[in-house]
Amino acid sequence: MNERSTTRRRTIMAAGAVAVTAAIAGPRQHAVAADRSGGPSAPVVVLVHGAFADGSSWAPVIERLQRSGHTVVAVANPLRGLPVDAAHVRGVLAALEGPVVLVGHSYGGAVITEAAAGAANVRALVYVAAFVPDAGEVLGELSARFPGSELQPALTPVPATGPEGQPTIDLYLSRDRFRHVFAADVPESTTRVLAAVQRPLSASAFTDTATAAAWRHIPSWNLVATRDRGIPPALQRFQARRAGSHTVETASSHLPLHSRPHEVAALIRAAARSVTSA
Repeated sequence: MNERSTTRRRTIMAAGAVAVTAAIAGPRQHAVAADRSGGPSAPVVVLVHGAFADGSSWAPVIERLQRSGHTVVAVANPLRGLPVDAAHVRGVLAALEGPVVLVGHSYGGAVITEAAAGAANVRALVYVAAFVPDAGEVLGELSARFPGSELQPALTPVPATGPEGQPTIDLYLSRDRFRHVFAADVPESTTRVLAAVQRPLSASAFTDTATAAAWRHIPSWNLVATRDRGIPPALQRFQARRAGSHTVETASSHLPLHSRPHEVAALIRAAARSVTSA
């Protein structure tokens, strides 16, 4: 083997070793690299979707945030009830290096409120047409405090089996009510797809008791959707005032992620700027 071949072989072996090291390091190593690429204090934006959805529901917002140079992680919320879902998000947060702006839509707001408690890297909370419970509150009872929600009649319960074999109930939004309740200002062609791919929420999510309220010690931002038929706008305003959130309102359905993505992204960027400047 000549000298040139030997040098080339060593180069290939070194590159392979780097690739194996990166693979073993897993998500934490990736998070460190992603955070540093945005600067030493640039926060990672972590998005938590709500019920009847998945991470792709954030797509219009993600596109705008990425164009602004933000590192974004969209969590796959299990939708199995508040304790399970909060623990899952807490695990994702623990794997990230550097400051985090944690964002929740709808039921995802309750999840981030619980998950961020005790998470030292979460520097800002952003709520988008969301539940913002206090410790000791139950979402079903919180939702009923103010009139205006049309969610309950639109739910379809389906018997299911829990992880330990116990009988449970999964909730879906009926397809004929999906657009009216969830996304009245989103194109019908889009809502047909969203209704078809919706993921169920465990009925236990409405009876679980929140055990922590991270907004009591972490600054928060809140987007109130004034035409929301899922979470009453009056409830959204009450929660925002109680949390002392930086609040904006927009004439949107329950899905401003699609109908007002520029406004959602702008609010997240404002929260991120506050973290960076701090």
